[in-house]
Amino acid sequence: MAWILLTIAGLLEVGWAIGLKFTEGFTRLWPSVFTVLGFAASMILLAQAAKSLPIGTAYGVWVGIGAAGAAIVGMTSLGEPASAVRIFFIVLLLAAIVGLKVTSGH
Repeated sequence: MAWILLTIAGLLEVGWAIGLKFTEGFTRLWPSVFTVLGFAASMILLAQAAKSLPIGTAYGVWVGIGAAGAAIVGMTSLGEPASAVRIFFIVLLLAAIVGLKVTSGH
């Protein structure tokens, strides 16, 4: 169950990270509200997952999902550059996430 919570927390991190772009420095009300709620929900789920997972693993996976997901959404939906080098490093990041899970002992 902790891994499911952690995965959802990571996906919420993608959402709030992308949401930051739409808040315009927290000057737009509804994007700001949704971004803050997404952040809070993501942190709560991360904290729940960290009760039974090593914190280094939980945090690393959470950050990795968020970073890779935000980069992928940026490239596919927000017009950010999608060079072969960027894609290569996202694949490396995803491999590190899998490595952390496999070696966590849970």
